[in-house]
Amino acid sequence: METSSKISIHTRCNSLPSAPHPLISQFQEHLQRLKDSEASTTSLSSSSVSRKLIGLQDLHDYADKLLQLPTTQKALVQECSVNLLEGSVRLLDICNMAQDFLMQTKENLHEIQSVIRRKGTDTGFAVKGGKYLASRKNMKKAIHKALTNLKAMKTETFVSFSNMDNETFSMLSILKEAETVTLNLLESLLRFISASKRHSRWSIVSKFMQPTRVTCDSEECDTNEFVKVDAALHQKPLSTENFLSNTENMEICIKDLEVQVECLSRKLIRTRVSLLNIFSH
Repeated sequence: METSSKISIHTRCNSLPSAPHPLISQFQEHLQRLKDSEASTTSLSSSSVSRKLIGLQDLHDYADKLLQLPTTQKALVQECSVNLLEGSVRLLDICNMAQDFLMQTKENLHEIQSVIRRKGTDTGFAVKGGKYLASRKNMKKAIHKALTNLKAMKTETFVSFSNMDNETFSMLSILKEAETVTLNLLESLLRFISASKRHSRWSIVSKFMQPTRVTCDSEECDTNEFVKVDAALHQKPLSTENFLSNTENMEICIKDLEVQVECLSRKLIRTRVSLLNIFSH
């Protein structure tokens, strides 16, 4: 992003008009619920990630409706906030990345399942298992790089001009805040897929102060289908029945996440089209 698009935000009143459109209040309420949910989450499971994605879909439904309001369109046209357009591309890129990772994992998983069901673990399994683990290693590196880029994205701010009125500033603020929340929840999705954790400074200290924290971390791993399959492939000797059970659970998990990410991607595309329509008129 060019330097000109990183002008710092001036201190201003962040209040909306005295009688805002009901959509604005609904949007803000849903946004706050997602933020509260993110703040209260201590561990990730496939069900919690799926719920977050569904919540994001609802949020972007509100966002698109908000973009149809004449007052919103007027505010955006006046300021021509390119940051929102750039942000919409970023969100779509992350969704596409997650979709690719899920599809790749599912394909590799199917190869392992096929070999076991046809030949057991004696012939070809080591090769397919090794291929799967190598793919996972490369995937984790790619996700680690993506998460580093995400961290940089979340520190950027939208353009703010000195003559921007409070109403316009507030409208842009809540739309940009929705983008940040979406980035946070997509980050959770990538961390779940790669089975990586995000430890705050306090959580690292508390781990040494409270031995029970280790148990909680173990339980978190037990709820991650990706972790279970990774661990099973390293287990010697391999329990075929247990392994196939884990892969079947993981397949169900991937299918659900694929559906939710695809739905979210379509809504993000719709929002981007709305923004393009606003700025092209």
